[in-house]
Parts: sequence; C-alpha cells; structure tokens
Amino acid sequence: MTIPRSALPDRLRALAAIACSACALALPAQQPSANSDGPSGVGATSRRATTTNGHAIPVPLGRAEARSGPITIDGRLDDAAWTRVEPLSGFTQGDPEEGKPASQHTEVRFLFDDDALYVGARMFDTEGAKGVRTQLTRRDAQFDSDFFSLIIDGYHDHQSRAFFTVNPSGSRQDQIGTGNSCCDSGWDPIWQTAAHVDSAGWSAEMRIPLSQLRFSRDSLQTWGIQMWRFIQRRQEFDMWSFWKKTEVGGASRFGHLEGVRIATQPRHLEVLPYSVARAKAVRAAPGDPFNDGRTQDVRAGVDLKYLLTPNLTLDATFQPDFGQVEVDPAQVNLSAFETFYEEKRPFFIEGAGVFRFGGTRCMFCNNFSGVESFYSRRIGRAPSGTSLAYAQGPYADVPDASTILGAAKITGRTGNGWTVGLLNATTRQEQARVQREDGSRTDVTVEPLTNFLVGRLKRDFRRGNLVTGLYASSVTRRMTDEFRPMLNNHSEMFGWDLESYWKNRTYSLRATVMASNVSGDPRVITARQKSSARYYQRPDDRRIVDTTATSLQGAGAFVRVGKDGGDWNWEVMGNTRTPGYEVNDIAFQSRADYAWFNGNVARFFSKPTKWYRTLSLIAGGQYQRNYQGLEVMGRDVHAGMFGNTLSGGFFNTFVILRPTLMDERLLRGGPAVYVPGGGYVNMNYGTDTRRRVNGQVQASYSWNTERGFGNSFNATVRYRPTSFISLSAGPSYNLTRAVRQYVQAVGDPTATAFNGTRYVLSGLNQNTLGMDTRMSVTFSPRMTFELYAQPFFATGKYYGFKEYTAPRSRDVVVYGREAGTIAENRNAEGRVTSYTIDPDGAGAASSFNIANPNFSVRSLRGNAVFRWEYRPGSTLFFVWTQTRSSSEASGEFDLGHDARALTAARPDNIFLVKMNWWLSR
Repeated sequence: MTIPRSALPDRLRALAAIACSACALALPAQQPSANSDGPSGVGATSRRATTTNGHAIPVPLGRAEARSGPITIDGRLDDAAWTRVEPLSGFTQGDPEEGKPASQHTEVRFLFDDDALYVGARMFDTEGAKGVRTQLTRRDAQFDSDFFSLIIDGYHDHQSRAFFTVNPSGSRQDQIGTGNSCCDSGWDPIWQTAAHVDSAGWSAEMRIPLSQLRFSRDSLQTWGIQMWRFIQRRQEFDMWSFWKKTEVGGASRFGHLEGVRIATQPRHLEVLPYSVARAKAVRAAPGDPFNDGRTQDVRAGVDLKYLLTPNLTLDATFQPDFGQVEVDPAQVNLSAFETFYEEKRPFFIEGAGVFRFGGTRCMFCNNFSGVESFYSRRIGRAPSGTSLAYAQGPYADVPDASTILGAAKITGRTGNGWTVGLLNATTRQEQARVQREDGSRTDVTVEPLTNFLVGRLKRDFRRGNLVTGLYASSVTRRMTDEFRPMLNNHSEMFGWDLESYWKNRTYSLRATVMASNVSGDPRVITARQKSSARYYQRPDDRRIVDTTATSLQGAGAFVRVGKDGGDWNWEVMGNTRTPGYEVNDIAFQSRADYAWFNGNVARFFSKPTKWYRTLSLIAGGQYQRNYQGLEVMGRDVHAGMFGNTLSGGFFNTFVILRPTLMDERLLRGGPAVYVPGGGYVNMNYGTDTRRRVNGQVQASYSWNTERGFGNSFNATVRYRPTSFISLSAGPSYNLTRAVRQYVQAVGDPTATAFNGTRYVLSGLNQNTLGMDTRMSVTFSPRMTFELYAQPFFATGKYYGFKEYTAPRSRDVVVYGREAGTIAENRNAEGRVTSYTIDPDGAGAASSFNIANPNFSVRSLRGNAVFRWEYRPGSTLFFVWTQTRSSSEASGEFDLGHDARALTAARPDNIFLVKMNWWLSR
C-alpha cells in the first residue's frame, strides 16, 4: 500500500512505540500537514464504488485492525495500539463551503477485539484549544458545541444506522435506525467514550461492545460507516463520505469499513431490576376515606434484554415504573377531538421506529393526518370506567393509570433483508374501592383485562431502494357486562406499505393501504358511528346509523410521488379514510370520511449568497372532500420561504389562503353549514446557537372574512452561563376571537329546520399564556439535574350566542338581537351561572337554558429530576413532581388575579426515589 506523505509521521511514531515500550507516545502532539484535510490517509486514497439504482458511486474505504495492546478509554489516544493502524481522513465540507476540503484536519482509527469496536478520533484545530467549543450536557441532549459522530450500518444493507456521538466534554448521544426506520433516540446502548482538549484541538475515544451492535453472521465483516465532524465556531459540517445538499444521501452513500472479524457471534443477556419508593402529598376532598392527603408505596420490577440471535433482540419489562419521565404540558381543548401527548416512557420509545407504518412525507401540508398505526400511550392509559365507580357512591379510590403487568418486544433485522418487530403488552383488570352513601364499601371494575399486540414485517430489495412490508395490530379485552356499552370487545388493523426510490434516490414513490375492524356490543358500535370521527347521525348524511350492528369496518390509503433531489423538487399525493375506518383502540385517530389531495413544487438554492446560506421556496395547494361527495371540506393555496442565514441562524415564513367552504363537523352531528374563508401567515426566526444567549421567535396571524382572528406569539430564549449549565424560557401568548364557536345542541321540537335540534354557537374571546421553563445542570456526562416548570393560564369569554338559520347556510342569527331573547341568570353572589334563551320569542314552550360556558383555568406543572449513572447502565433517580390548578367561570383575563389564585391553590406533590442496576453476561 502506498503511504501518503502526510501519514509518514504516524508510521515513525508507531515504529518508535514498538521499539520502546516504555515510551509514552502522545498522538495529540502531532500536527497535521499544511494542506489541512486534503488527501491523506486511507480514507482519501482508497475508494470503492457502491451501486445505487444501477449507478456506480465511489465511496471511501477504510479498514479496522485487531487490537494489539491495551486501550484506556480516556480520550487521549496515547496508547501504542493506536499507532499501528492507518488513520482515515479526507473529510469534505457540507457547510458552509459545500464540496471543499474541510478547513480542519480530522483522523479516525478503528481497532477491534473479540468483545468490542474501538474508535480513536483526532480533531485537529489550527487555533488549538481556543478554537474548540464545548458544552457539558446530559445524554442525548442537543449539542451547541463541536462534536464527532460515527454512524454504523452493521448489516451493510444501505438502510440501518447506529449513531454514536461525542463532544469535547465527553457528553454523548446515541440513536438507532433499523431498516428504513430512523431515528430512535430512546436507544441507550451500554458503551464508553471520553474526550480530551489539548493544544492541537481535541480527541475522543469510544469502546462499543459488539453485543450492542447488530450485524450479519459473517465472520469477516464489511460495514457501512459515515463520520461527521461539526466545528461550531465556523458552523462547519464535515462528512467523510460526501454528498451534496441537492442529493438524497443516507446509508446508501456511506463509506465502507472492512477487516472486522467476529470470532463468535454474541449471545448477550442484560437484566435491569429496579425498586422505587414513592410518597404523595395531594389534595383530598373533605371526608374522603381513601385519601387523607398522604400516601406511600414501594414497588419493584425488572427489565431484561436478550440477544435471541445476533440480529434479533428481546426486550421485556415486568411491573414497569415510569415516574422519572417529564410531566405532560397543560392544554385547553375546546374541540371535539382528543388531545395528543407524545410518548415519553423509555420502554416504548426505544425501538419505536421498527413499528412505524406507512411513513408519510410532505414538503408542505396542513390539516393533514398521517397514517394512524401505533400510539403506545394507549397502553397503560387512565381507566375508562371512572364514571362507573362514582355512580356507586360519592367516594372512590380510582387508579391513575392501568397497570402494565408486562410487555415484551422482539426487534431486529435478518441477514436476508427482513426487518421484524413484534410487541405484546397486557394491562390488568383495575378495581376501584368505592364508599356508598350509607357508608358501606364495594369494589368496582374500572378497566377490563386488556391485551395489545403489534406486529411489523418489512423486506427490502435493490439495496434498500425498494422496501415493502406488512403491519398488523389487535386489542382484545376480557369483557364484563358493565363495559359492553363502553368498549370494543376486540379491534384489528392490517396494512401494507411500499417505498421505492430510483435515479440515485432522486425520485420516490410511497404507498400505504390499511383496513380496520372493531367488534362489540351494538351500543358501543352505535357510539362509534356517532363519534366525532364520522358523525353518521348527521341529518344530511346519506348513511343511516345502524343500531343493531356489532362491528364496523373501514379502509384507508396514502400515496405520494415526488422528486426529492436536485434544485427543483415536486410532489403530488393523496390521502383517504373511508367513513368506517376506526383504529383508536391502538392508534390516535381524529377523523375518518375524507379524501385529501396535495401538490407542491419547490426550488432549493444551496449556493450561499450575501443574503443566505441556503434557501427553499415552496408553493402549492390542497383539496379535501368527504365520501358523500356533497361537501368540499378543504381547499387552499399556500407558499413558503425557508432558509438559513450566514451567521448560523434560520428563518421561515409561509402563508395559507382558504375560501368560504362547507364544514360538516362544526355542528358536531348536525347538518353541514358554511364557514367563512380566511387565511394564515406565520413567521419564524432563530439566532445563531453559538452565542451564549440565543433563541428563536415565532409569530402568526390568522383571520376570516367575519372579523375573526387569531394572534400567536411564541419564543424560546436559551442562556448558557457556563459550559455545564443551560437555562431556557419559552413564553407563549395566544389571543383568539372565534366567531362561530360550538357551544351545545339542545332538543327543541319547534326547530323544524334542524329536525328538532338547535345547535347553539357563539363568539369567543380566548387568551392563553404559558411559560415553558427549563434548567439543566450537568455535573458530569453521567450526573445531571433537570428542572421543568410550566405556569399556564387560559380564559375564554363567550358572547353573542347564535344559531344558523338553516342547514347548508352561511347565515346566522344572534339571540336577543336578530331573533328571540336571551337573559342572564345570576346566583346570590351576582355571578352569571346560566342563560335562558327563547330562540323565536314564543315564550316558555320553546325556551331553554345553557350553563355559562366561560372559563378561567390556571395550572402549574413541573418536576425536578436528579439522575446519576453510578455505574455503566445503572442509574439512581431522585424526582419531585408538583402540580397545582384552579378554575372559575369568569372568562376575564387578569394575570395578577390568576397568578394569586394559582399561588393560593394547594399543590399535589410526589416524591420518588428510583434505583436500577444493570447486570450482564
């Protein structure tokens, strides 16, 4: 092999180290050649062609050598073994000067033994230690610093990715992508890394156990690898295997690492038992026999991980506890739909990408529903039968969540291209203790025994450029009589999806088809037909509610064709759900009964100018109907501009315009009516994250033709007083004036135009103020303290109660002004408690009452978490969680009054100590 001139000093040092074992050879003292990161090392001089869609594309080639001496993971690269392997270099800029050699020299070496892969990376810097920017953060937190990343495609299938990232402080990140699913930050493999800053720049070492990687059964391995280096002071992003911004890269463009020999395939067992002690000090209702305000409990459980084969992993958890996760933020939901909360529980986050089905992609979409497949927060949700308990008596001890007895999943990828995912979880039958009015007690079932099953199978062809797969899920319950009107007996979902890429992945096709079934008592199937997802009971709907049906079936599909590479991009797509499609037992679904179409064209400018570093311009439109063919439910045109600044910030702005359209869901089961047209404009700007104080601001404005509007302002300000402390504050304020807010439906035989029902609407002035506050203190890469707090205030004042004059109409009449009368009803304190409405002035025969819907809601949610990984894989948590809230029906936005009321509210406090310890063999 020809030795490049700049590599000769490495050879000389290696010979010196071999000749004199007492010599302390310090590679950091070595200086790079004057040619910066020009051609040097194996990575620059050796190339191999990889074939993508029939086209040969040269990629860099590297080699790993067997470890010939001890390696101490301290980040210094001063072990003699490092000198006996050729370095890989030849990095190329992706930013800011795309395609040019990296401004700073980088060398990476690979060693292996029977147990682990060793990585030694030297990041030279012409400014020495002064040029290095670093930050001490918790694991998987975002780096606002220099960093080095290694991405391994162990299967060499041009799809799989395992990410290992370290910064100059030794803080680390890790993610995994299996097959074409990427990326899962919940993956926390057990690996070691350390970093060191010196006069030549900085260096890092990694030891990655082979048991934590997934690869083929071959004894001699060839892996796909990519390496990234980020130089924060220059906002410079360098990559070892280069592709342009206008090209679609990914694992299919990785370089190759050869030479790793696997003596024996790993069979690895990890056991993680835990114990947790919890104390609660919470609000208690006077006389509640089950809650005196203070409770304590101790729990224990275990997690395990076992390599069934080198490629398939079994993960299981028994009696899991997730008390250390961050609390959900407060929200006010005035819609007919459920609020979505993201998954935060580690067992369900890790490997979630394997179970993703029907991945959608869209340059610009709004009012868009992705393919509903698996929403893991259905597992362990709050019991659905709380009302059954309180129907028996005034006091009940209802569990906060359904207990997960156990959950297990098998994930991985076979050598012949199959990606496999299988998950099963069981939640127990939950009981609530109830005290009746006469003082006697009983137990009431509030959630039946339930089993959740999810399966995913994918196969890739043409080196990952064609991927097709199947998906199946089911939920089954051991039903008792009290739940038959409430819950499905069982539900199933099946699906098929396809992804195809051609012309070096410049063009792509995505397609998904799925079908659903739910079965149960006629009463629960009737409720599903009348739910907000479909509203079969609409009087102008051609469908008829079948009160005798014991099942409901439906189907859905998504298809997209687009050009994703190059300066000009485009896409066209369609998305549809038939009226009977229902998957809410296992997924998160807001609506069915629609056919949605979208098209966009975009121009990407990758060459920097004096105004921007990169810029994208996008324009398009979309259209939506229901399956009745009677209503156009959505139509808009939109345009946007998205870019990055030369200083390291970003900006974007977009506008959406909508005409007056029919809305078949506004009256929540009533007939379709017209709603006013309008528009929406959004602007977003973020500053350079290299600054000690940085942040972003977002503002939006929406309007309609009836003087309704919505103003929104959100900001995030981040402050780093030191490299290991990070503070952030995220204020948000929203002011909305809705002109046709749904209030309620009232039966009235005189409302003949609406088949005996009046649908009451109103104007609504709503104010929402929040502040997401975070503090992170990182004492070391293994010891952190994090604080999160969210004060939240929301008010809504209803006015101008009204109704539509007729179905499918644009016109409304306001009670007391344009039709009938309205009178306030006040209590002894003078507060409005309800309204009496006589819609047509006919007197008591047609009048009705509605409760005062005004609201003022205040809450404070937060938690503090101290986390110490006291040995690799073993962690100790101290957690304090506090929530407090209050409400009243004033509707007036008075921040001083609301803050005092929130401060006066009694808090709920939960203190938790959790310890787990990692055992492995």
